Amino acid sequence: MPTGTLLIIDDETRLRQLLSRVLELEGYTVLQAPDARRGLETLQQHANEVLVVLCDVKLPDAHGVELISKLRARCPEAEIVLMTAFGTIPDGVQAMKQGAFDYLTKGDSDEQLVVIVERAADKARLQRRVAELERRVSQQHSFETMIGESAALRAAQNLARQVAVTDSTVLLEGPTGSGKELFAQALHQASPRRSKPFVALNCAAFPKDLLESELFGYKKGAFTGALTDKRGLLDEAHGGTLFLDEMGELELNVQAKFLRVLETQTFTKLGDTKPTAVNVRIVAATNRNLKLEAQEGRFRSDLYYRLSVFTIDVPPLKARPTDVPVLAEFFLQYFAARLKKRLPGLDAECLRLLQAYDWPGNVRELKNVLERAAILTPDNELVAASLLPTEFYTLPGEARSVADDPHDRSLRAVEARHIRQVLSEVEGNKTEAARQLGIGLTTLYRKLQEYGLSA
Repeated sequence: MPTGTLLIIDDETRLRQLLSRVLELEGYTVLQAPDARRGLETLQQHANEVLVVLCDVKLPDAHGVELISKLRARCPEAEIVLMTAFGTIPDGVQAMKQGAFDYLTKGDSDEQLVVIVERAADKARLQRRVAELERRVSQQHSFETMIGESAALRAAQNLARQVAVTDSTVLLEGPTGSGKELFAQALHQASPRRSKPFVALNCAAFPKDLLESELFGYKKGAFTGALTDKRGLLDEAHGGTLFLDEMGELELNVQAKFLRVLETQTFTKLGDTKPTAVNVRIVAATNRNLKLEAQEGRFRSDLYYRLSVFTIDVPPLKARPTDVPVLAEFFLQYFAARLKKRLPGLDAECLRLLQAYDWPGNVRELKNVLERAAILTPDNELVAASLLPTEFYTLPGEARSVADDPHDRSLRAVEARHIRQVLSEVEGNKTEAARQLGIGLTTLYRKLQEYGLSA
């Protein structure tokens, strides 16, 4: 049975009550108003509930067709059905032009009324779901939802917010795993293009001979196997944002074609003879020093200077040590929820080790470490330091272990080599290694740190 809330605006009390009764029997909740003023007030109060407004054309204080824009302003996701005692084609056409869902003549069959209302309600429900999904996407990819309060992160965010409202090309520089795609998505969501597509392409993920066709598309017959026309990602991103990750992987001939896109907003598909116009904003990202590569001839200098109109350095995690505890707790609770566990948090030693670590893999590595820890930690227990990978017990900056020199016959070196061998035999299981060595787990951790051992 249909469900949802409807609003009837009509100055004829008996007709209002009759329509309400018919629609309530169909399962709807029906609100009533005798004129435009009270109808607008009621809609304002119930804007999150009303799916369909049934509105008389001739009201004491307004004309129904002229009222459509005010109703839509109060509740953009509701559908409007106009009703009149004397239906005319011009009125119906005008109502549809103003955005009404349909136009009914009073006295039509109840069956017709119910069908039209249900169709309008279905459309309104769909629009509500789409709007909710758009709100969630916007919130998920906004600058406000980025986790961290460090000065380095805030500086990058402030720059990104200022350029987001423009159409300027942006180059994001930073190491792999630092969150460049999150910045690109936030730039898109903060821009006037937010309702248009955000299309991402990792230039390193495609063979070089396929990257050009993926980016620009091709015409049927352009090469062997091109059996139909193919839209490229530039076409798919029309009106929105194209994010090119690992931009340095583009070959020089593709770089030349892409430079034309930036300069003229046109490109030519493979096998085509005429250019295609496109309206797209480019956000590029790289973990390389493109300026240096341009100086050495491995990247087009004209393309580099066109890309780097506005450059943002996305800081690595090691430059954001104060953000590590907050990020770690977020990822822990995220994975705990997915695993249906209750994990109170991280023990003090675990947190200390996380903050002392250099994070060569940046935020992506932290996320992976916390996923592993959440899997291994029993329900209702703190995440213990013993569940971190062995590399967390290597002293920062220590290049060699005392076990690395096979000619060192000191007791420390012999013990270090023996511990390394046992750890290797038990595949890094520190609990089992401690048992076989006949020492406590805490003692093993201390020796791993002291000797600079890593599995």
